Amino acid sequence: MLGSAVLVLNRSYMAIDVTTARKALVLLYKGAAAAVDEELRIFDFDSWRELAAARGDGALGTIQGFIRIPKVILLQTYSRIPRREVRFNRFNIYLRDRNTCQYCGAHFPKNELTLDHVKPRSRGGRTTWENIVCSCIPCNLRKGGRTPQEAGMRLVRAPVKPAWWPTSKFNASHLVKKEWLPFLSFVDAAYWNTKLQED
Repeated sequence: MLGSAVLVLNRSYMAIDVTTARKALVLLYKGAAAAVDEELRIFDFDSWRELAAARGDGALGTIQGFIRIPKVILLQTYSRIPRREVRFNRFNIYLRDRNTCQYCGAHFPKNELTLDHVKPRSRGGRTTWENIVCSCIPCNLRKGGRTPQEAGMRLVRAPVKPAWWPTSKFNASHLVKKEWLPFLSFVDAAYWNTKLQED
């Protein structure tokens, strides 16, 4: 429950991040953020804690009783706008490639895909947008440490850095909570995963 996703808004009510419930409650407790409920009302920590929270209804048990886990928090002092750059991470690579193996063209669940270096690292291939693609496990094994040409394989699409900003193409609907809907036009999907290290 403490690992559940919470949408973070800046002072202008622009969605700038997604954090864990644990971090959201800490920010709420410290007064750095306010909780936003389903009716878009704002609560500080004490007033949020006073709300009736039914056990099992997104509530966390504490020594002083139950407290609801917020779905949206509003930062009290942060008003900057996030960078409009596509972050290089697994989520965005899978999003760019549409969970499709770039060698055989078949669609797979994320847990059945791997990331493949088109030009193998053993041959100087770098971990960049232009050299990483989604690959199913059989295709990845078939390709091995060779280039696609050497393995007799063709790429469905050449890998490129996406020109879109994830907020305009946020399509991870399975992650979206109904309380987020008023703010979704600004959600940066890249925050769902850690940035990958480019080399």
